[in-house]
Amino acid sequence: MDVLAKSLDGVVVFRPTPHRDERGFFTRTFDAELATEHGLHPASFLQDSQSRSRRGTIRGLHGRGGRGEAKLVRCAHGAVLDVLVDARPHSPTFGQSLTVTLDDETFDHLYVPPGLLHGFQALTEVADVCYRIDRPHDPAEDLAVRHDDPDLAIAWPLPVTAISDRDRTAGTWRELVAKLGAPAS
Repeated sequence: MDVLAKSLDGVVVFRPTPHRDERGFFTRTFDAELATEHGLHPASFLQDSQSRSRRGTIRGLHGRGGRGEAKLVRCAHGAVLDVLVDARPHSPTFGQSLTVTLDDETFDHLYVPPGLLHGFQALTEVADVCYRIDRPHDPAEDLAVRHDDPDLAIAWPLPVTAISDRDRTAGTWRELVAKLGAPAS
C-alpha cells in the first residue's frame, strides 16, 4: 500500500495494491499499522457508512462543528470526484480546496481530517462510496456550504442530476466563515 500526501494540511491518500488474476482481484482496504504511521488513530473510528449515487449526483459540501469529524473515504464501485475544503480557521490551508478522483480501479482511500468540508459528484452510472467515521453523528453540529458557492468556485465535471434539498439550500462560504469567526479567505 502506498501513501500519498496531498496539498491540504493533514490530508492523506492511501493507495492499496490489488492482486489481480483470472478470478478478479483481492486488495487490503485498511491497514491500522500503516494508518498509525501516518498520524491517524485507527481505533478511534466508530462507524462505517455507505452511500449509492447515480451519475451527476452531488452530495455535500458537509462538515461538523465542535471537534469536527475525521473520515476515511473510498469509492467501492464506480467513480466520484471527491472535493475537500479546509474550514479550519487556523490551518495554513484555510479556504483552499482539493479534488481527488476516487474509483474502483485505483482503490484510493482519502483521509479527511476533522474541520474540512467534504462532498463528491458521481462520475459513473452508479457510485458506491464508503466512509469510516470517527464519531457519532450529531445533527446540531452539522455544517454545510452550497456546492455552487461562487467564492469556492468548485469545477464540478458534470451537470447536476440530483441533489438533496438540504444541500441545494445550504449556506454560503462567507456565511460559514463569519460563523466560524475566521478571516475571509
